[in-house]
Amino acid sequence: MGVWVTRVAAGHGPLALEDRLSEDVVTRRNPVGNAVTEGLSLLASTEGIIGVTLMCLAALLALPPGPRWVEAVFLGTSVAVQSAVFLVVTFFVERPRPDVVQLDGAPPTSSFPSGHVGASVALYGGLAVLVLTRTRGRLRYLTAGLLLLVPFAVGVSRVYRGMHHPSDVLGGLLNGALTLLVVGSVVLAGRSAAEGRTPQAAPGGGSALPAGPGRSGPAAERRRGGRVVVVRHPLGCRDALAAEVRALLDRHGFTVQRWTSTTVERPGGRLAEECAAGDVDLVVACGGDGTVRACADVVAGSGIPLALVPCGTGNLLARNLDLPSDPVAALDAALAGGDVPIDAGRVEGDGLAPTRFTVMAGAGFDAAMVRDASPVLKTHLGWAAYALSAVRHLRDPHMRLTLRLDGGRRIRRRARMVVVGNVGALQAGLELLPRARPDSGRLEVVLFDPRGAAGWLAAAAHLAARLVRRPAADPAPDGAAVSVAAGSLEYFSATRIEVRFARAQVREVDGDTVGDGVRLTVDTEPGALLLRLPRVPGGAVRAADTVPSARSTHSAPVAQL
Repeated sequence: MGVWVTRVAAGHGPLALEDRLSEDVVTRRNPVGNAVTEGLSLLASTEGIIGVTLMCLAALLALPPGPRWVEAVFLGTSVAVQSAVFLVVTFFVERPRPDVVQLDGAPPTSSFPSGHVGASVALYGGLAVLVLTRTRGRLRYLTAGLLLLVPFAVGVSRVYRGMHHPSDVLGGLLNGALTLLVVGSVVLAGRSAAEGRTPQAAPGGGSALPAGPGRSGPAAERRRGGRVVVVRHPLGCRDALAAEVRALLDRHGFTVQRWTSTTVERPGGRLAEECAAGDVDLVVACGGDGTVRACADVVAGSGIPLALVPCGTGNLLARNLDLPSDPVAALDAALAGGDVPIDAGRVEGDGLAPTRFTVMAGAGFDAAMVRDASPVLKTHLGWAAYALSAVRHLRDPHMRLTLRLDGGRRIRRRARMVVVGNVGALQAGLELLPRARPDSGRLEVVLFDPRGAAGWLAAAAHLAARLVRRPAADPAPDGAAVSVAAGSLEYFSATRIEVRFARAQVREVDGDTVGDGVRLTVDTEPGALLLRLPRVPGGAVRAADTVPSARSTHSAPVAQL
């Protein structure tokens, strides 16, 4: 099109009127128009596009419901591809800018096509596509319409400021629109807003969720409705959410509801007393991982199913089970599903009474990060508050420790952090323990010990690489130790883990600090916790096989009802 504009159609037909139009616009300039068009040009400038794109990518990956990797790849790739097309075209098409007084500094590129317009179509048009395909409600059409107006407004401003001919603007619109079409057809095709990660196909076809012993058949189905105990964290589950949960339980037949609130002294509220009194068909945990842990400590081994309403800071168990990030949607889906047993971890140590956990327990860097995270920042920023706290502990000294797996020989190590996990993914899908699976009957261990700046970079590169690809290699086959990232990460696998520290270290269990100590002993309780999880089409229960940390083909399958 650029060659046609400059070599064939120049001075003929509609293009002959472009110079006259540019001269006419100059005579109509005014202070208000100058100010408005200056703002639009800055919005679509290279700096403006890069800044807004980075903010949008950060929001897609960090803010709930997140991380949205597909949407982030679509948006970032669209902006990058249109820029590449623009540079290639301007290299071959050298069109001078309008011969009028220009209000902006002219970059040393061809006037055709308009880079500002192409970039704004890719960015704001891409956001409009995401709004239309990834959100619901009538306001999405208004939002998308306003976003789509931005490129056209930018195009008018570029003509007004004497920077482009109308045909240059048209070329920019086509560049951005075709880029969105191509990138969208590759990245977004066939992916709906509600689509989660799909289960892997089993060999020979069919579901990758074959039933295990005691996990299928009529005994696994529980009747709908009954008596429910709701354990509510007052800060995570505000009054409005509590009212929605109450109404939703009513609709599913749980008309007999007993509610109890957590406190610092009693993180499970009166759940133990309610369960001891009998007649409990379901327990609902309304809170974060700490509330879930307190509930799991009571109901594990009892046969009473637990449903999650993820409304805490991290919600790592819910994320690893691929539950909807919206609390009410997660509960609604679970109440229509079935019951699946998963493992629980049991941890004890000096000054730490035996307690169960569902996500992770550890000591060192991660525990210090959890301990020093600002409560105010956690309220406003969520899990990002932990990242800010982590910066303060980057230079903390190494721990000296001994590790004993399944009663074997003692392994001496230095590390900044030791984590024992029942699941493997952290916030934003960061896969710390790739082999961890909540129904494997084993626990996974990682020692984190980067040495110097090179070690930190190697560890960061290794973990970041797992965000975009899933290596087929199993990090700890048959429990053997495996070291990666230049020794910064070392993995183990066992059913019983004993850790002793040379000096007292801060410790954490499922995101709650439990005081300093020199010992942690962790055991696994296979299938001890019964979770009520959503169904997927075809009758299978959506469970841990759909999370990043559960993709290893060497792990035991989660149940199918």
